[in-house]
Amino acid sequence: MSEGGRKRRLFGTDGVRGVANEEPMTSETALRLGRAIAHVFRSSPRRHKVLIGKDTRVSGYMLETAMASGVCSMGVDVLLVGPMPTPGIAFLTRSLRADAGVVISASHNPFQDNGIKFFAANGFKLPDEVEADIEDLVFADSIDHLRPTASEVGKAFRIDDALGRYNVFAKNSFPRHLALDGMKVVVDAANGAGYRVAPEVIEELGASVTALACEPDGENINRDCGALHPGHLQERVLATGAQIGIALDGDADRCLLVDERGDLVDGDQILAIAARELVRGEALAKRTVVATVMSNLGLEIALRELGCELLRTPVGDRYVVETMVRHGLNLGGEQSGHVLFLDHNTTGDGLVTALAILAIMAETGRPLSELARAMTRYPQVLVNVRVRERRDFAREPEVAGALADVEAALGGRGRVLLRASGTEPLYRVMVEGEDEAEVKRFAEAIADTIRAADGS
Repeated sequence: MSEGGRKRRLFGTDGVRGVANEEPMTSETALRLGRAIAHVFRSSPRRHKVLIGKDTRVSGYMLETAMASGVCSMGVDVLLVGPMPTPGIAFLTRSLRADAGVVISASHNPFQDNGIKFFAANGFKLPDEVEADIEDLVFADSIDHLRPTASEVGKAFRIDDALGRYNVFAKNSFPRHLALDGMKVVVDAANGAGYRVAPEVIEELGASVTALACEPDGENINRDCGALHPGHLQERVLATGAQIGIALDGDADRCLLVDERGDLVDGDQILAIAARELVRGEALAKRTVVATVMSNLGLEIALRELGCELLRTPVGDRYVVETMVRHGLNLGGEQSGHVLFLDHNTTGDGLVTALAILAIMAETGRPLSELARAMTRYPQVLVNVRVRERRDFAREPEVAGALADVEAALGGRGRVLLRASGTEPLYRVMVEGEDEAEVKRFAEAIADTIRAADGS
């Protein structure tokens, strides 16, 4: 990946990520990242501060300490908030007027991985060009000579009430005239960063909460639980007679739901439900929603029936946010459960998303299964094709012909998408249409054409 011709060696689409204690996720690199971000955000002689939070991985202690050491070594103070959802870091960075926020988390990855991502003072993720500047500083020696001493060395402070601050912030997104009295809710926090605050907030709003995967031990984050593995949550919703199940991922910026029948409600359906409610209240900015190229065609059709438009972006919540900000929009997200309510927070917030749907249920008295019918899902098939070399297969005559044939056969009643993986030698073939068997046949035909063109 490059930015303005600069080769990217550390940052991916969502910060730096890898196996903990192997490059680039080592203490040494974390320390240099700390020094780099402190230097980039020092804009005046005044005292600066960087906020650092993490999820529940055991390696978080190691990386947090190294990162804090690097920041302090540049004469910048550190605010430590401990295990905290990623959206909580975004909020606290703004609320505590920090110059930058750091999240130590690998999100939905297994516990042996970890990652580092950054927020600017306004709570938004850093643009590519700033990440490129930080990366250059990590690999160069241009700031190695900067060594403040004596009272100029940075200090580290632990913010003991950080979780309480985020609790209040999240609850303030829930309408004050509503309550969740009498509602049964199951919360699966993936043994991650939302393990305390998510059940606590929903219970304080009046619901009876059953907590699932809320006992992190440093190694069980995302293990057979949370948004990636909702099976246990679906079983518990049915067993307890709950009205809703809430599945977060490891850093709690993502949310999937389970209705009272045990059926999964994904990010596209959440967007459809939220859009319909915002339209009803004349609060959907420019009657437009932002989603990625992977969002189901059913969402686009549902929005069209509401008199709304869908803007599509490349995969990745950062691209969704950038488009929303550029166009002045307030609702967007991904099928995976990253949902952005920019009226409330600057990044995907699993807890705020759950509260938004709970508020609609409380306001309308309608069960989640009924609300989820705001859109009809079109059959969607995704086939991964491993290739020997990366090249633009869509421009090759055989593949372009296969794509054209499928698009003609769908006749405007479906979609075809060919997308290269950003991290592996894979091409992803996605086909949507009205007939699942036909869609599968079309996807495999395109995949076979790519394999033949690749010689694999």
